[in-house]
Amino acid sequence: MSFLNIISDLPPVRGSLKANVPLAPYTWLRVGGAAQAFFMPKDSADLSLFLGQLPLDIPVTVLGVASNTLVRDGGVKGIVIRLGPNFGKVTTDGITVTAGAAALDNMVAKKAAKAGIAGLEFYAGIPGTIGGALRMNAGCYGGETKDIVKTITALDRRGRRQIMDVSEMDYAYRHCGAPDDLIFIEATFEGVADDPATIMARMGAITNKREQSQPIREKTGGSTFKNPDQTQSGGRGAWQVIDAAGGRGHRVGGAQMSELHCNFMINENGATASDLEQLGEDIRAMVKSSEGVDLHWEVKRIGVTA
Repeated sequence: MSFLNIISDLPPVRGSLKANVPLAPYTWLRVGGAAQAFFMPKDSADLSLFLGQLPLDIPVTVLGVASNTLVRDGGVKGIVIRLGPNFGKVTTDGITVTAGAAALDNMVAKKAAKAGIAGLEFYAGIPGTIGGALRMNAGCYGGETKDIVKTITALDRRGRRQIMDVSEMDYAYRHCGAPDDLIFIEATFEGVADDPATIMARMGAITNKREQSQPIREKTGGSTFKNPDQTQSGGRGAWQVIDAAGGRGHRVGGAQMSELHCNFMINENGATASDLEQLGEDIRAMVKSSEGVDLHWEVKRIGVTA
């Protein structure tokens, strides 16, 4: 789908602003249509000024490295904002780490480890950015973002700067209650002091476990579904109920549930976004019918169908 070119109606920027930019190359699943307008701001001042002048009726979507995002085949209306290198800086001070929203979770974990700051090791197992981690309370291997983040800096829809305490984020399992229109640009985390070599060893164990149990060499994303209600599932995780329902290896078109880890979708053979979304809906129906368990998407689906 090709959208109407709205670039001439948008505020001037110092960064990059282009029309009808294909989004598939920016996603881990390598599928999806184009952004009506694609904006990579130069810095936070550029983004703030742009938002302050942008008409409120134009939708805004923020895209990180899209490790847990499925862009539908029809593309995304309005503005897609992708934060670049100037939003990816990471610094340490004592037992605190300050990271830009575009910083990769894994790199933040490494920077913390080198500075002798423990508590962020689980970020070594999350294939995303800090912005995404803040938005979904990302976690794995016993840790969650809410456990370590202290303050968050964001811009609201009018470009106004907001600094919030973690208590204002209304965090729960894979949930953030902060307003949807906030764009996170930076966060400060607090860990505990420890020996750098010891921290790195724990990170190495997480990385090895992930490499052995997840299809990280494939065109995939993060976990497709959140872990279900434990009472309803009898204490089982998402992959276990999917496996019990016969979902391991299930295919729709060029999309498949991984044989290695059946809570991961794979673009195995030229899948479309529609193939992948239908695969996920098939799995949800199979699990509900066979196991009586409701699965909820963890992968964020954005855009319109073709």
